[in-house]
Amino acid sequence: MQPSLFASVQWTVSGLTKYIRDLLETDASLQDIRVSGEISNLSRPASGHIYFTLKDAGASLRCVMWRTEAMRLKLPLRDGMAIETHGRVGVYEVGGQYQLYVDQIRPVGEGALYQEFLRLKARLEAEGLFDTERKRAIPPLPKRIGIVTSGTGAALHDMLTAIRRRYPLAEVILAPAPVQGEDAPPKLLEALEALNHLDPSPDVILLGRGGGSIEDLWAFNDERVVRAVASSKTPVICGVGHETDFTLCDFAADLRAPTPTAAAELATQITVLDLQENLAALGTQLADFLTGLFDERDKALATLREGLRFFSPSRRILSERQRLDEEAHRLAVAQSHRFILEASLIGSLGKRLESLNPLQILGRGYAVVTRRTDQGVISRRKQVKSKDGIIIRVSDGDFEATVN
Repeated sequence: MQPSLFASVQWTVSGLTKYIRDLLETDASLQDIRVSGEISNLSRPASGHIYFTLKDAGASLRCVMWRTEAMRLKLPLRDGMAIETHGRVGVYEVGGQYQLYVDQIRPVGEGALYQEFLRLKARLEAEGLFDTERKRAIPPLPKRIGIVTSGTGAALHDMLTAIRRRYPLAEVILAPAPVQGEDAPPKLLEALEALNHLDPSPDVILLGRGGGSIEDLWAFNDERVVRAVASSKTPVICGVGHETDFTLCDFAADLRAPTPTAAAELATQITVLDLQENLAALGTQLADFLTGLFDERDKALATLREGLRFFSPSRRILSERQRLDEEAHRLAVAQSHRFILEASLIGSLGKRLESLNPLQILGRGYAVVTRRTDQGVISRRKQVKSKDGIIIRVSDGDFEATVN
């Protein structure tokens, strides 16, 4: 073999490895792939990362799952287990090996379920079953809360604990139903229908269960259950699985909760503590309002009272009493003046009468002669005869005499 006329490219191990890594990691088709196989050489060191080999009959592939993704993994792994992985292809430069960096792991068969999930989701979504306009508001103060879940599961305990802690005033009605397995879908349908036919019906229904694989949660992807949730007369909050789990019931429900506990919290948005604080605030507002109202009414009453004083009977009585006092005073003055005038007049008349008094004439030497028998005044001589008895009255008295 003759040597090439052109010198070949001289690589270092690191440079070649980096070049190969760049080739692999810039290939978009290798950065979002699913690979199925059987687990071997499973290792879980203290770092929390997971190392294993994925193999089939003809080849093997080194795999690594970093700690952050491994913490979310709910599937227990073991050697010999058939799985389906999702991730990207990269190069471990130190070992000079390409490997699969895994971010999701499912049991074999789960991929088919996931494809069915996507197919059913697309069809129901096209029907408008998941439209936002169909969603109803959750009542802030529910009187009755219906729960559809397993009667013996931890999800029921978690929901009841949250309701008792946040809003114990609500009445809780449990419609128990299995939450996985072949019998679960028809039982879930019966539970939802039973709650919707109660009279009075619940104000909100909680549909929940704990986490699990897609197979464990498949009852909540059943088309019959999904349609029952969407057609429920009562608003439904769906809290199935954990935060990363999604089912078709989540899309059909009026509100999706990441966990059963979160579903109970969303159903009791206003807590007893909130009500107590609101009641205290309303009490303060009412007291302030009443105080202001009383002050305003007091001022208005004072104004009316002041105006009423001018029309009050007592004011008129006092005014008339004063006028009576003034009239009495004027009458007394008038009477006094009248008495003075009358006394003066009487004095004048007295003096006049005194001047006409016969007795005053007697003081000047005159006398009044009357008959002794009948006291008749004798003014002429012929009125008496000899021997008649007479009475002669002078200025200082009278005496008797006989006519000769």
